[in-house]
Amino acid sequence: MRVALNLEQCFQRPPGGIGRYAAELGRLLPETADPVEGEPVEVVPFVAWHSARDIDTVWPDLGVRATPVVLRLPRRALYELWNRWGRADPLADAGATPLHDVDVVHAPSVAVPPRGRAPLIVTVHDAAPLVFPDTYTRLGRRFHELGFAAAAARADAIVAPTDAAADEVAEHTAIARGRIRTIHHGVDHTIAADAQVEAVRLVFDLEAPYVLWVGTLEPRKNVGALVDAFARAVADTDIPHDLVLAGPQGWLSESDTVSKRAAALGRRVRFTGPLSPDELRALFRGADVFALPSLHEGFGLPAIEAMAQGTAVVCSDLPVLREVTGGRARFVAVGDGDGWADALVTLLDDDAARTALGEAGRVRSLGFTWARSCAQHAEVYASVA
Repeated sequence: MRVALNLEQCFQRPPGGIGRYAAELGRLLPETADPVEGEPVEVVPFVAWHSARDIDTVWPDLGVRATPVVLRLPRRALYELWNRWGRADPLADAGATPLHDVDVVHAPSVAVPPRGRAPLIVTVHDAAPLVFPDTYTRLGRRFHELGFAAAAARADAIVAPTDAAADEVAEHTAIARGRIRTIHHGVDHTIAADAQVEAVRLVFDLEAPYVLWVGTLEPRKNVGALVDAFARAVADTDIPHDLVLAGPQGWLSESDTVSKRAAALGRRVRFTGPLSPDELRALFRGADVFALPSLHEGFGLPAIEAMAQGTAVVCSDLPVLREVTGGRARFVAVGDGDGWADALVTLLDDDAARTALGEAGRVRSLGFTWARSCAQHAEVYASVA
């Protein structure tokens, strides 16, 4: 079975969770057996037009063995033609010969190509642009609105990363719940070595114990509320911890807002910027607590990544995070600033409770593997091919 997989999201800066998801599929699907034929799934990756220099900069880091098929149009024009007009079928691109005989097309986001001669799978990660429109730009909202409509009209099958996301999509779009197959993401279970933890501490000058947040600085992640809760905890107690905020800058100036709120804490709040996978694993393992105060998530991958390293998690009390963590986390209501401060202090002051929660999370994380996720994707492909 040959699967055309759009990996254009991997060229976005930052690529975000969708880019990571798409890259893992591109990397690991070729190690997955077609459930009907028993042969490995063959991935034919394709992207919008980029210079050879851009391809050479991004592609080697993805770990995808196949060479990408580069279409003739740049991302913005291509996505506009796809979502708004249903044109520019990649399977009909004269210069994209390897795509001409694929069995399935997979769009891992709501950049939805036309339904050509091959069945189309679309992954819809959540309905956040409709539920929290103020946390997206006007263009971002419009892109997603068109993408949801295109997925509803064209897709032969639709994938969502959680039941909570599937329910939300069905409630807020024209996509019926019965059309959506839930497939959880996987997580890397490689445990960071002690030497890696010490090395990353040296790189970021982390002498004190620390609370960690990981993600893209954007309004939906609600990082400012975490900074405020940490400031309250520091003011009311003698905890020695720093707060480490790891990840790239997002949109709507959220990084500036968070920086201003963190300024009063001086060096007790650290911004790392983007990190390598090895650095992230080490930071997760070295943290006393991982905090995820999001207003909304489609999956919440950083929570599972922290759990995989045996780190205790405090997170927003959202249905999706209860689903993914399986209850092996400390939950706090969104907007409860005192509750967040209390949860942080309580866990940081109780080594035994923190250790027990971290171990329970580690066991929970073992159920999330990319091998399982890829196998379930292959089942969806086979069902429509």
